[in-house]
Amino acid sequence: MGKLVAPQRWTEQQAKSWRKKTGWLVGCNFTPSNAINQLEFWQAETFSPEVIDRELGWAAELGFNSVRVFLHNLLWEQDAAGFYKRFDRFLTIAHKHGIGVMPVLFDSCWDPNPALGKQREPKPGVHNSGWVQAPGVAVMKNPESFLPLRGYVEGVIGRFRNDRRIQIWDLWNEPDNLNVNSYGSADVDKSAIVVPFLIKTFAWVRNARPSQPLTGGVWLGDWGSDDLLSPTNWFLLNASDVISFHAYGDAKNLRARIKSLDRFDRPKLCTEYLARGIGSTFKAILPVLKKAGIGAYNWGFVKGKTQTHLPWDSWQKPYAADPPVWHHEILREDGTPYDARETKLIRKLTGA
Repeated sequence: MGKLVAPQRWTEQQAKSWRKKTGWLVGCNFTPSNAINQLEFWQAETFSPEVIDRELGWAAELGFNSVRVFLHNLLWEQDAAGFYKRFDRFLTIAHKHGIGVMPVLFDSCWDPNPALGKQREPKPGVHNSGWVQAPGVAVMKNPESFLPLRGYVEGVIGRFRNDRRIQIWDLWNEPDNLNVNSYGSADVDKSAIVVPFLIKTFAWVRNARPSQPLTGGVWLGDWGSDDLLSPTNWFLLNASDVISFHAYGDAKNLRARIKSLDRFDRPKLCTEYLARGIGSTFKAILPVLKKAGIGAYNWGFVKGKTQTHLPWDSWQKPYAADPPVWHHEILREDGTPYDARETKLIRKLTGA
């Protein structure tokens, strides 16, 4: 690994030029329906090109031109060459369908103790019952153990740094998420410790000199002024080439979030939305994002082992049957829509 002399953040003009080239990015957070988490998605024993091909074909039919997908450091540690090969095959399948990719390197959500090998079966009636953090809590509790992950970061970025099938890199999903309502005391208070990890990650990525822009999304707190920003949010908003954020409220909430980020004169991406039960619907959200020229990635696509069609409160009270209003996801397992009015609207807005 080379000397750590990280290039600077893109200028506003560079970011705007990138946006002009990509056009309006619209798609989903994608996990194949037969994978419960990132590990089952990518491990050799469970990687499923046929399922991916079929489901990305359905995405293309809706006019989606981008997907956000989650990687994992354990996959690289297990077999870097094999992981690269499978990820490359995924990029090839996506490209065939006219879909670009936003890979996510790290993630602070859900199970804090990831482990390679056969993944557990979904807990009946529970939302995202098998999703795992990257890295796990053992690494987060010991900053020194994070340093070897420079190999993962620079390895993945270096391998795909000029790959035009990758549109942008998302470096860390919800880095300060405490998972209070799911794993609680099993996790660590990342809000107090994560910024040094983020600083290293951004530096390592920039050291690998990717041609694609970098982002790290804000999701929590008030972003209306610099004085209100948490240390995590301040860093993400001032280190990212392109601004990204999550919005799980209604249209009014979304407009307020957009306004609070307008002082950062850079392209914006909403990398997570869709929580139908609390007003985050395609009808309410997608037209606002398109009008503002903001990239749009709803959570989920095909109902499957992640069970994210179930609401978050299923952690407190598991569902005995599917809810009348799905939380996330767009399609059933056979490719038919949960709500045909939604898919009609999506196709209208994407021009499919």
